[in-house]
Amino acid sequence: MEAASHTGEHQVVADALESPDAVRRDNTVFAVLIAISFCHLLNDMMQSLLPAIYPNLKVQFGLSFVQVGLVTFSYQITASLLQPLIGLYADRRPTPLALPAGTLFTFAGLTVLSIARSYEVLLIGGCLLGVGSSVFHPESSRVARMAAGGRFGLAQSLFQVGGNAGSALGPLLAAIVVVRWARSGLGAIALLALLSGAVLWNVGVWYQRHGLARLRNARHAAIAVASRGDRQATRGIVVLLILVFSKYVYLASLTSYYTFYLIHRFHLSIERAQMHLFVFLAAVAVGTVIGGPIGDRFGRRYVIWFSILGALPFTLLLPAANLFWTGPLTVVIGLILASAFPAIVVFAQDLVPGKVGMISGLFFGFSFGMAGLGAAVLGWLADRTSIETVYQVCAFLPAIGMLAAWLPKIEHPSAMGRGAASPAIAGRGHDMPAKSRRASE
Repeated sequence: MEAASHTGEHQVVADALESPDAVRRDNTVFAVLIAISFCHLLNDMMQSLLPAIYPNLKVQFGLSFVQVGLVTFSYQITASLLQPLIGLYADRRPTPLALPAGTLFTFAGLTVLSIARSYEVLLIGGCLLGVGSSVFHPESSRVARMAAGGRFGLAQSLFQVGGNAGSALGPLLAAIVVVRWARSGLGAIALLALLSGAVLWNVGVWYQRHGLARLRNARHAAIAVASRGDRQATRGIVVLLILVFSKYVYLASLTSYYTFYLIHRFHLSIERAQMHLFVFLAAVAVGTVIGGPIGDRFGRRYVIWFSILGALPFTLLLPAANLFWTGPLTVVIGLILASAFPAIVVFAQDLVPGKVGMISGLFFGFSFGMAGLGAAVLGWLADRTSIETVYQVCAFLPAIGMLAAWLPKIEHPSAMGRGAASPAIAGRGHDMPAKSRRASE
């Protein structure tokens, strides 16, 4: 029995090596991808209500910019610390039904925020929201990898665009609901977490019945032909984390303080400022959709290069722009910066085969942590100087994109036009003669 199992495992690897396209095209399950993208939309829409109601909280509780930043920090730090741990645990002991269970923390967080009467309770509500994200993101990213059928960039883009769309809708929902009914409207919106839980229950059933076997087979094939050494993989992960730092600290300057900037500099109303934030976040969603498929086709390294460094001219222009040009500049910045993250996540997953949950949790968690830390530091800077100074300092962050030159080259040129399904497969294994590949097994 054990020998038969061993033979069957080798046959899976051999089949993958003989036909990389089979791994790439093996039933991309769009129904599952759409389901988790929809739940990502609901999850991030509910969670983006927190920064969307900052102007109201600042007035109601008399908060300083530092205190506003610490509310973001309480949310982001919980998610950033827990996500890689949850992802690592899921790699060792997959728990499909953790997905619907995690939505209860989001429900609790919004409920607490809706009834908070003190600053300390606001921080508790932010922490509960962070726990909900820490469960949802690494596990959902694993599901996207399972359902990808080898089209990993496309799958990550579809998954992440749901979150970006939700983040864009949050300020719009806040302008409609929270501005009219105050924070009590958050309690009603929290009911959407129950809808998300019902959808994720069905995703968890598919995860248990089909997803685990698909991910296991893809992992065996990737490990069998992986050609990256530990030193190169470590260097690549470190560079990617630094790039995530530059991207998310800059994005934090817009998601947390863009409305304050517009209100202070151009004297806009809260409602008009929220609409500008919605347009920016919608551009982020579009950029996310574009980044993954382009990375599949032309190579993720090139997408990462452009998506960080390419924003630099526009971030440098933004602090000097008038209201007419501020909108278009932030749209372009959002489009370019957002195209990076799907490519970064898949690139990192390919560098460390078999650790999808840990890598997803590490990068989602790190991005949340950097956004939270950035919000707190930038809030301190705004208090000490001015809100305009924040954007003058942050304008230089995309220059860190030059570090992408140190990323290892893991994609084979001949595979790029066909989708570059698995860089490990497209690398060494695809060039080996069939006889040599069989011998290597």
